[in-house]
Amino acid sequence: MCGNIMENRGMKKAEETNAPACAGGMVWLVGAGPGDPGLCTLRAAQCIGEADVILYDALVHPRLLDHAAPGCECIATGKRAGGDAIDQDALNAMMADFARAGKRVCRLKGGDPFVLGRGGEEAAYLRAQGILFEIVPGVTSALAAPACAGIPVTHRGVSAAVRIVSGHEAPDKDAGQVRWDAVRADGGTLVVLMGLRRLEAITGMLIANGWSPETPAAVVAHGTLPSQRTVCAPLAQIARSAADHGLDAPAVLVVGEVVGLREQLAWLEQRPLFGRCIMVVRPRAQAVETARALADLGAEALIAPVIRIEFVADSPAMAAAVGQLPQTDWVVFTSVHGVDALMACIARAGGDARMFGGVRIAAVGPATAARLAARGLAADLVPDRYLTEALPEALAGRGTLAGRRIMLPRSEIAASALADALRACGAAVTEVAAYRVLPGEPLDEALLERLEQGRVDLVLFASPSEVDGFIAAVPSERREGTLPRITAAAIGPVTERALRAAGFAVALSASEHSMPGFIRAVCDYFARGPRGEGLV
Repeated sequence: MCGNIMENRGMKKAEETNAPACAGGMVWLVGAGPGDPGLCTLRAAQCIGEADVILYDALVHPRLLDHAAPGCECIATGKRAGGDAIDQDALNAMMADFARAGKRVCRLKGGDPFVLGRGGEEAAYLRAQGILFEIVPGVTSALAAPACAGIPVTHRGVSAAVRIVSGHEAPDKDAGQVRWDAVRADGGTLVVLMGLRRLEAITGMLIANGWSPETPAAVVAHGTLPSQRTVCAPLAQIARSAADHGLDAPAVLVVGEVVGLREQLAWLEQRPLFGRCIMVVRPRAQAVETARALADLGAEALIAPVIRIEFVADSPAMAAAVGQLPQTDWVVFTSVHGVDALMACIARAGGDARMFGGVRIAAVGPATAARLAARGLAADLVPDRYLTEALPEALAGRGTLAGRRIMLPRSEIAASALADALRACGAAVTEVAAYRVLPGEPLDEALLERLEQGRVDLVLFASPSEVDGFIAAVPSERREGTLPRITAAAIGPVTERALRAAGFAVALSASEHSMPGFIRAVCDYFARGPRGEGLV
């Protein structure tokens, strides 16, 4: 992921020229969508992935930067009320200068670049400078935030029109571009963007210009995100209600009879993990998969890959193991990493799945079996209990183990209990270190602050290695203030024991030791407790 870079480049003020862009240089003015990274368009993701430079606004979800190519320079531009921001003229000059240098520039803007986002101004500047550009429309929060609150801005028999206006300028400002006296109550829907700080003045101006004080109204804050909160009240009371509930920007105001449909159509807040913040500490590729599943259930999923996996594909032991496959009776995989590591070594030797021949294969659980299937291999055995300790009994149920040759591709630091149990049954066991677990990424300041402030509801641990990696990822001088605030969840008893030995409070341990079972256990845990805020 690109780092956040905020720097003064000493760019010159905007000066109109007709100089053409250098070969290959261009600017994409890209709408990042309303907040939820899943609402970013495919074209937007493509531009992010192909860019040499990304200039992104404050409201752009950080996960969108995960699409950036290695080496891409990502520059935070600000552009949020009350926050630091690069001056618009300097920003225009940055886009042009990067493009003239042959760079592909992604100007990543919240929502849609042409809906109250100054995208038109930036495009006009680029045209005047002779810079090639493309507009990539995005989903605007004016439509998405009400939709995620269960408020359709148009509805047959209720509203056939919608008007979108900016609330950024004071309603009583003489020079303002919004003609509040022309924003009449005509049976349609009014959506006001960027108006939370002036909400009382805006609603007062609407009422003064003919809107009934009893018109249904809603304020949707952080629309489309797990932190979304919605307040509904009559127009005359909505400013006070929003303040009483502590709503903060970004927020949209929706005024009209369509607000009354929310009670029937609200859906986002009904998801089982809505309003919950859950941290996933698996290796990055697995963490992204788990975070996506949690987000689909309404959670804010934070990714903190505190460990990473490195294959030992070129070691003499691995090469010897591959050579021994034809003489092996069983290969027992205790993780997806073992599958990937052994298959990488086989590929390195010029082989493929055919090298398994008549070898039978055991997998500790459905995720490992699925990874084998993706590699063209079917697991002959998956124990009913998805635990390493269940494998010896399950294998013994397939016939005597005496004299059987069993291969265990495993982590360098894996415990020997499984191999010892199989040897006790008479098997000849070859343990091979197929991968190693290494420290991952340290927790950044934002994640540390959330943990210290108790603003993470649950941290998920799927292995003892993740327990050790998490502790190592917290700076030693901050562990005393952070670790006691953690509420931990374990995928199974082995991880639970590691957590308790490290002094963590364990809120739950899944009875089904797979990631789908773990997530179901998390849903059950929160279903038994109070729900997060959001449905007001």
